[in-house]
This record gives sequence, structure tokens and C-alpha cells, in this order.
Amino acid sequence: MLQLRKGRGCGMKGCLMDFDFDLFVIGGGSGGVRAARIAAGEHGAKVGLAEEYRMGGTCVIRGCVPKKLMVFASGYPSLVEDARAYGWDAEIRDFDWPQFRRQLDAELDRLENAYRGGLSGAKVETYNARAELVDPHTVKLSTGETLTAKHILIAVGGTPFVPDLPGAELAITSNEIFKLEALPSSVLIVGGGFIACEFACILNGLGVEVTQFYRGAQVLRGFDDEARGHVAELIRESGVTIHCGTDVIEMERAEGGVKVTATDGSERVYGAVVYATGRVPKTEGLGLEAAGVETGRRGEIVVDEWSQTNVPSIYAVGDVTDRINLTPVAIREGHAFADTVFGANPRKPDHDLVASAVFTQPFELGTVGMTEEEARCQGPIEVYSASFRPMKTLFAGRQARVMMKLVVSATTRRVLGCHIVAPEAGEMIQLAAIAIKMGATKEQFDATCAVHPTMAEELVTMRKPVRTA
Repeated sequence: MLQLRKGRGCGMKGCLMDFDFDLFVIGGGSGGVRAARIAAGEHGAKVGLAEEYRMGGTCVIRGCVPKKLMVFASGYPSLVEDARAYGWDAEIRDFDWPQFRRQLDAELDRLENAYRGGLSGAKVETYNARAELVDPHTVKLSTGETLTAKHILIAVGGTPFVPDLPGAELAITSNEIFKLEALPSSVLIVGGGFIACEFACILNGLGVEVTQFYRGAQVLRGFDDEARGHVAELIRESGVTIHCGTDVIEMERAEGGVKVTATDGSERVYGAVVYATGRVPKTEGLGLEAAGVETGRRGEIVVDEWSQTNVPSIYAVGDVTDRINLTPVAIREGHAFADTVFGANPRKPDHDLVASAVFTQPFELGTVGMTEEEARCQGPIEVYSASFRPMKTLFAGRQARVMMKLVVSATTRRVLGCHIVAPEAGEMIQLAAIAIKMGATKEQFDATCAVHPTMAEELVTMRKPVRTA
């Protein structure tokens, strides 16, 4: 049962115990920092927070932010090439990775300081240390300190998964890719999810020869089939060699890099091997068993709709719970937790109709709602889809086509899903998500006047379904 804050102390009749903190947060990523700031700054709780690496977590330090900056960097060669078609006397020379690294490190330092400043301003006491649970109200820090709290929030996120195979220690992951001293001449990306596809495109754009292995039949599993097929074809056309149905058997050090033996019988030496085969909750060594916290099959912390574990005083938010592993979701979970437990304003994080984007190149994938495959299982649907060459790149002589797709309920007429493969698809899907979240119907999309000439106008001009199911 959800327990709301009633002030400091253990909350038990006759209990004289006083705690060091009202709330102690383990993990300084987006979800944990938001929860700490709201609990302390808006609701007056006494809050402590421990982070063992750098404040800001995966997203800020070794995920979304540095990755997106690398996406920007890798896009300039094609932009300069297109500029020539538009009449500019433009050229681009070699990419200076060390210079980019310096600029990137400076930006991450700035963001980390901003996170620390926000916590300091809210009067959150921070500890640069690893924390683990001792019991439902106690944490022990790697510095040797032991602290008590009425409530504990776990927000340690996830960590890249590398399978146990011969030579696994030779691989790097998305954690290390931002710290490379130099770019390799060739790289093997292992995996087919959004992280694998994004880094394949990034490194390809930076001039690295990229090969991608994925053991499944098509990359981007879980996304709309038509959209993922479209993205895969664009990635191939951009120069990435994708081998589906292929995995690594073993790796060994060799002259020039890492020798990889694959399930398709091939052997080749790559300058580097990057594993992007998913992430797992970072729960090892947290002391969950000592505190009696239940975990799931993948090691995730099991929580209810309030982000509360089976131990009433312990909560968890973000990727460590393996619900929807996106930074904005973790932030909302952390904020809802703080309002519920410390603001006496019970509210649950909303996990319905969460939009997302995959920053592949030359075009991104933006998506919200049901895939066509999911919607078919809910009832009769209509599918509206269009593919065309956008004006900007068509003028430059490029053949790449964007894709716009709406999945519509044939009975309620609500738009159940929207999938966009296009430049800046992430920007477009954010706005489309608002309409879909509000329950917009296809007729309301149709009644919206187009903005011309834009790519997004196609979303309101598709009048006839391409198929029904």
C-alpha cells in the first residue's frame, strides 16, 4: 500500500528512531536528480543523493546528449555535398576527432555542473560515492559512511550488455565510444536496436568503414515493420554493410585490431568492435537482497504503478525498473514519485503514448502509438502511408525517400499510431504526439490545413488508405 509522507521518523507508533534524511537517492541521473530536486526544493524534504561516477547519468554523460552531438558532427559531409548542388563553392576536409572530443568534454562538464548546481540550489546533500542498501532504511557508501533515510529511491539506470563469448573483453560499448583516443578505420557494430543503428550511422558519417551484425531478421525490432524496413534500406544506401541473421562466435586480438569469427562463416579483422546488444538494469551489488527488494528476470527492480517496490520504504524509477527506458520517462517517474510521497499529491507516471525518435541517417525515425502490427490485434484498422523524395535533398540529386504513416482505427476513427522516416522526424513526432495523445481522429487530421511546402503536410493530406486489416 502506498505510504505518504507524514514527517520525519519511522512512522510507527512508539518508534523513537530519527533518520538522517527524509529521502536518500541512489543515482544521479535524470530521474534521480529530478526526484531529489522536487522533493527538496518544492516540498521541503531533507534529501541526500549519492552518485558514483558523474552527475547527469547515462543520458547526459554517455548517452543521449553526446550521441546527438556526434549525430550533428557526422551529418556535415553530406550537408556540404548538398551545398555544392545549391551553388556554393564548398568543400570539407578531414574530421578532427581530438578537437571534437575536447569540445564534447567541455560541454559535458558544463552540463554536469548545471546538474550539480540545481541540486545545490535545492539544498540536496550530494555524495560522490557508490551507495548500497543495508536494510530498508539504511545505505552504506563506498567512503565508509552509513546513512539512514525514511524513504530510499533507486535510480541507478542501466548498463550495456555484452554476451559471454571468447574474446568479449576486446569489445567496447556505447560507454567507451565517446572516450576513444582516435577513430578506427573500420568498425563492427554488433546489435540491431536503436543504439546500434545510430552509432553505425554516426561512425559511417565520420568516415569509418562500418559493418553491422544483427542476429535477427531485420534491425529495429519492436518498431513498425514498414518503418524499420525503410530505415534499414536507407542505412544500407548510405554505405553501412548490414548482415542480418549473423552473430559473433569469437573474437581475438590481431594485427590491426580485432579478428572476428562470425556465424556466417566469415572471418575479418576490424579496427574496433562495438557491442550494442541492449542494456540491462544496473542492480548488481546494490544490496537488494539484504533489503528484501524483489527483482525480475532481467535483474530489474519490480515496482508498482507508484514506482514503489515490495519494500514500502524503497522506490525505484528509470531504466533500473525496465519499464520504458527513455530519459523523459525517468524524469516524469521521478517527479511523480516526489509529488506523491513528499507533496501529498498522489499521481502516477503516465506510460501511455510515449513518443520516441531514432537518430539514424540520412533520415531519422519518429514514432508514437501502435505499430501497424500491434493495431491489427486490437480490431479493424486503416493504414495511410506515403513515400516521396523531399524537396531539399531531391534538388541536390539524392534519391532517399521519406515515409509518413498513420494507423487508424476503422471503428473509432482515432489515430492509433504515427510513424515518420524523414529529416528532423524527431521534431515532427513531438507535435504529432500531442494530437494523438488528445485522441485526435483521422478526420481531424484531414480538417487541419497543410503548411506548404513542408514534408509534414503529408500527415494531413493522405485521404485514402493504402490498405485495411
